Amino acid sequence: MKRIEKIYQYLESHSDSNQIEQQLNEGTGFTAASVAEALGILRNNVSMELNELHRQGKIVKVMGRPVQYFLRSTIEEAFKRPLSEQELEFESSAACLAEMTPGVTKRSPFDDLIGADGSLKTAVEQAKAAVLYPPNGLHALILGQTGVGKTLFANLMYRFSVHAARLPDSAPFIIFNCADYYNNPQLLMSHIFGHIKGAFTGADSEKEGLVEKANGGILFLDEIHRLPPEGQEMIFYLMDSGTFNKLGETERKRKSNVLIIGATTEAPESSLLNTFVRRIPIIISLPSLEERTAKERVELLTYLLSSEAHRVNKPIRIEDEAAKALLGNTSSGNIGQLKSNIQLVCAQGFLNSFDKNDEILIDFKTLPINIKDGFFHFSGRRKELQEISEYLEPYTTIFPEPNKTLILSDEYEPNFNLYKIIEDKAAILMDQGVEDDDIKKFITMDIDIHLNSFYNKFKNTIQTRENILKIVNEEILNFAEDTQLRIEQHLGKKLNERFILAFSLHLTSFIKRVESNKPLKYTNIENVVNDKPEAYEISCEIKEDIEKAFHIRVPNMEVMYLTLLISSLLKDHENARVAVLVAAHGNNTATSMVNVAKKLLGEGLAEGVDMPLDQSPKIVLDKLTERAKEMDMGRGVLLLVDMGSLTSFAPVITERTGIPVRSIDMVSTATVIEAVRKSNILDMDLSSIYDSLKDFRGYGGYASKEEDALSPSKPHAIVTICATGEGTAEKLQEFIENILDSITTDPIKVIPIGVHEMDAQLSALQEENDILMAVGIEDPEIQIPFIPLERLFASDGEEQLVSLVKQRNVFIKKSETNRITREVIENSLSEFLTYLNPKKTVDLLLSFGKKLESYLGYTFDNTFKINLLVHVGCALERMVLNDGLIYREEREMLDSDCFTALIKTNQEIIQRMNLSLTEDELCYIYDIITSFEVPTSVN
Repeated sequence: MKRIEKIYQYLESHSDSNQIEQQLNEGTGFTAASVAEALGILRNNVSMELNELHRQGKIVKVMGRPVQYFLRSTIEEAFKRPLSEQELEFESSAACLAEMTPGVTKRSPFDDLIGADGSLKTAVEQAKAAVLYPPNGLHALILGQTGVGKTLFANLMYRFSVHAARLPDSAPFIIFNCADYYNNPQLLMSHIFGHIKGAFTGADSEKEGLVEKANGGILFLDEIHRLPPEGQEMIFYLMDSGTFNKLGETERKRKSNVLIIGATTEAPESSLLNTFVRRIPIIISLPSLEERTAKERVELLTYLLSSEAHRVNKPIRIEDEAAKALLGNTSSGNIGQLKSNIQLVCAQGFLNSFDKNDEILIDFKTLPINIKDGFFHFSGRRKELQEISEYLEPYTTIFPEPNKTLILSDEYEPNFNLYKIIEDKAAILMDQGVEDDDIKKFITMDIDIHLNSFYNKFKNTIQTRENILKIVNEEILNFAEDTQLRIEQHLGKKLNERFILAFSLHLTSFIKRVESNKPLKYTNIENVVNDKPEAYEISCEIKEDIEKAFHIRVPNMEVMYLTLLISSLLKDHENARVAVLVAAHGNNTATSMVNVAKKLLGEGLAEGVDMPLDQSPKIVLDKLTERAKEMDMGRGVLLLVDMGSLTSFAPVITERTGIPVRSIDMVSTATVIEAVRKSNILDMDLSSIYDSLKDFRGYGGYASKEEDALSPSKPHAIVTICATGEGTAEKLQEFIENILDSITTDPIKVIPIGVHEMDAQLSALQEENDILMAVGIEDPEIQIPFIPLERLFASDGEEQLVSLVKQRNVFIKKSETNRITREVIENSLSEFLTYLNPKKTVDLLLSFGKKLESYLGYTFDNTFKINLLVHVGCALERMVLNDGLIYREEREMLDSDCFTALIKTNQEIIQRMNLSLTEDELCYIYDIITSFEVPTSVN
């Protein structure tokens, strides 16, 4: 008997329709855990089979903690009717019980709102009160961040009005976004209130406004803070008296019985007139996605995936890790951003399966890099991650629902069918014989362009404008935007993102100086613009535009400054340099190194980003990405970092931005100085700077053969000091030579001397050698480092010796820098571990790595070792939590030598902690090793 049949037989034999109500009330239905315990099957396997039975329509799922399952036939007996396909899943036991209760009233539109009984309960009660209040309801204002669902909530208020018979089915529901005409107040007012013929230039006929069209219904004004003060006054007069006037009329004789619902992302007290806010009795606040419960967030994700499954008419199967990344990548756009991200990954999944009939698969490894970053959101937020995990299966499959009702008035719904675009373009490319991989690359780029162009109107444009409007007035900002378009068309080149702000500030400052009659002092910069004739030509035209628009006289010298401003903000202007971006742990480590370089070499294109030790890697990555975009002048960015997660950021930044980024680790002040010198003074390209610095070890750290011949240096030496210079000193010499052989290829002599002749011999040795340090029983008390004998043989003695050698520009093999490896692993684990102590765990992990290397007969390079051991550390914590990963691929590696080595290492090292990595976790570690082309044969 198959496992799924065994589970179904168990459900049949233990089901009783007479017990259903009691089980729902007490939460004692079948669960994955209870079935697993009864049948002796792994819980994860039971969960997978229960979901398959649910997909087949044989059992009913009741969401909650934990999820409960019931036989469909048993529920139908209790309901005394057959269940529809849409009734095979209930959001709670209460929802299921409600269907069993006779005489249940018709469901309210709010009943289907995710969170109506949770985080949105207060908001729903306020909305119902606003709609039901006699005689015609109360006007309301909805507050919330971009993307929280304000338009949807207003739509539900309208539908509830109809449901409660406060409005007839034919009542209008008019939606208008005041931001559509934010730069033209007259047109905005005309659109809302209408105008009479001749009200303004171009008003050739009378026009009906939205207030008139919404008579007898609801008018929803989104981004209501965009209304000018006179518009707000007209709205609150309408609220007070029910009368209004069109533009061009002097008396308010027109009437409209309309309920006003406004929405804004801004604080009402700072963005709306106090007199206006006082006339709105109901203010409803909607929580951000982060403020919603874990259950609600997962339900929202499932609902949005269901919408996509319905749209494309294919099942969608999503991995739990991918779901977490999607939920974590919504910091700025909330549900709107979640929806756009889901559409993007579904479109990519559809692209991979458009010529097949199977499901769309969304797993973590195929997510775009910026969405993968969402997983970092949960760094250090273990409790939140655990709560979300409780509502996620390892894989969840969502099926298209033929009768699914989609809410039509959704501002986040693109006005194009992305899947149709994919199918059409793929078909054309296939007909032309284009390879599958090339088709996917081409259409993936096309998906990004379509979705980004659509969703940008909800994010960057408005947010950027709002920020700039806090410091310049709207007239100047509009002028700056028009000027940017004109310059780009004239020069055939793009200005960078800073132009709007820089030009707006410059123009604001200039106008204020003119208006205050302050003398305009200019430095003679005519020589600067002699070689920029095109920029100078358009600057002359802009001078005339400024004079016409602002009715002021603009001196000719101002044209020179405009020329300089324009040429400096062209993305590909002639003086482009490679940008040097320094990132290091500590409060001012990076900025200090950059400041030294700038003091020595003058202002170069270099910036430092300091990374506090407790700051999330995702925050630093976001900061570095933004800084790279700001600094890039078209020739790429050299990223100089110290250690830890910073070392892996370069390819991620390149993938996010398209900017070439190369990274060099172990940054020092000397490295920063050389990078700035080669970029700013020698004008070298990115690859040349990288190649010249990747092995740089400080000034004198490397030299050409010609330089060696011209300026021969003294040989490096270490002095060992013992009683006689023989016996113990020679043993010490042999010990140190073994250490040096393992850490460097540079020649370093080890010279033993006795205490009694120490002073005389050291003077002679210093004449002929570069003494790196002294080691032994007595400190010679000269200007060289000294390591006492007992310190050398302590646990950190070798590390101290290596550190002193490195300080003298001796080449150190990267794979043997155990101290750095330890620090990086410990630092990384501190970001991810909650229950295990990183300081104690790192010793175990290093032993794990060393033992595994011995079994494999292979030495890992430093970067790979860090990645591997951090993964193993996280796996150990999963063992502590009994929450190990499930390996779902074929297990062909189980008999390989590499896997045998992993089993032995697990037994000998990990089991010291009374833990053991599961076979699933070992399979993932095997994949990591083989993905880096590590030999799988054991010597």
